[in-house]
Amino acid sequence: MTAIAERAQPGALATAWARIWRARRLVERNVMVYRHQWIIIVSGVFEPIFYMLGIGLGIGGIVGDIPPAFVGGRTDVSYLAYVAPALVATAAMNGAVFETIFNVFFKLNYAKTYEGVLATPMGITEIALGEMMWALMRALLYAVAMFVIMLVFGLILSPWGALMVPAALLVAAAFAAAGLAGTSYLRTVNDFDVPMGLIVMPMFLFSGTFFPIDIYPEPLQWLMQINPLYHSISLIRGLSTGLVGLAQLWDLVFLVGFFAICIWIAMRQMERKLIK
Repeated sequence: MTAIAERAQPGALATAWARIWRARRLVERNVMVYRHQWIIIVSGVFEPIFYMLGIGLGIGGIVGDIPPAFVGGRTDVSYLAYVAPALVATAAMNGAVFETIFNVFFKLNYAKTYEGVLATPMGITEIALGEMMWALMRALLYAVAMFVIMLVFGLILSPWGALMVPAALLVAAAFAAAGLAGTSYLRTVNDFDVPMGLIVMPMFLFSGTFFPIDIYPEPLQWLMQINPLYHSISLIRGLSTGLVGLAQLWDLVFLVGFFAICIWIAMRQMERKLIK
């Protein structure tokens, strides 16, 4: 009888799929909310493009190609081709972070959206999955837009570049989980200055986005290498330029571990916020 009962219970895969299937309802809800406000989401596509054109072309016109020592000995990597993959990573990060910090905070603390959701068959896991899926869709839009522009401008220098979009999805998932975890600690809108001003902006500036980290003092280099955006940029830039090796494998492992830790924290914190 016990064996029959065990066979009757759904397996882990079926349970996971059932949760994802229920979580899609939250995605559908977000689509309905934004169908008349699409410009809010689409406007984010242009930020990395402006950086690429303003800094990539501007500074690129002064410095020319990147010295081979900074790009694995390659002599054909222009400054624009060096910066563009980094902006794919930052676009994925921004799409995920903005969605899971600003919008989730409002739903959690003011609109009380999730309290209503919990009255349905959806639980906290489905809420987290639904918001992550929606954040991934937003981040994917930004990353794909940058990928297409890189393709048009001939800035993808290797067949490995075809994996840039899946890598950007991993980056978005990691930062979406981090955003969900961080948002649960925010108390008022004034607290937004902490994640955006003290975390996201320094990560953007000190992750090898615009300059190789080798030019910085060694203590600062060590700090940069524990930065998840640094590993995101290193992974996507390696795929774009074809410089794929153990460093990119370590970037992949780091991002997966970062995602696992952040999603665990996010689940615990959201449970504490929603179940009182």
